[in-house]
Amino acid sequence: MNVIAINGSPHKKGNSYLALSIICEQLNKAGIDTEIVSIGHKKIQGCTACNACVKNRDERCIIVDDDVNPLIQKMKQADGLLFGAPVHYADIGGTMKAFLDRAFYVAGANGGLFRHKVGAGIVAVRRTGGMPAINTIYNYLQYSELFLPSANYWNVVHGTKPGDVQLDEEGVQIARVLGNNMAWLLKAVNSFKKEEALPAMEKKAWTNFIR
Repeated sequence: MNVIAINGSPHKKGNSYLALSIICEQLNKAGIDTEIVSIGHKKIQGCTACNACVKNRDERCIIVDDDVNPLIQKMKQADGLLFGAPVHYADIGGTMKAFLDRAFYVAGANGGLFRHKVGAGIVAVRRTGGMPAINTIYNYLQYSELFLPSANYWNVVHGTKPGDVQLDEEGVQIARVLGNNMAWLLKAVNSFKKEEALPAMEKKAWTNFIR
């Protein structure tokens, strides 16, 4: 089994990376391979709402001059998905948001590429705003029918300078507990699906409230 971790921080080895590393360490101890991919320092364009991924259904975004399409395929092949991001103005940074918008829209347009994977997220914040940011990440995971492990508190760690998160004793514990629970859930899902089919996907019911 393997987990792809996406680091949405502009700092490749900042507090978001360290938080992901703590989670990945627990996964590795459980025999699960991990890879952390940093995207926060790269230029990633936002979704243009062209719906080409819906029309083409080729598992690709029509924007091809960045890392989104290769990472969609990495995420498709992974058993688990993990996302880490810094908090900017009480939400995740713009690069991470652009990446998640496009990757998850393509996945949904192509039959739910990430459906029934195990997914989790964590954010790093100086002081406040962590809850809106972590909720943003989980909006993608819940909408896409991923299985979600929990920790013993909300998945927010604190720090200002790179490395500060290691001084956040409770934050380190949150990441460690999340990693252990994610490892257990990955093994449980992998074991059970060999004996029992996963729930069938229902056709999406689209409604709005315009009369």
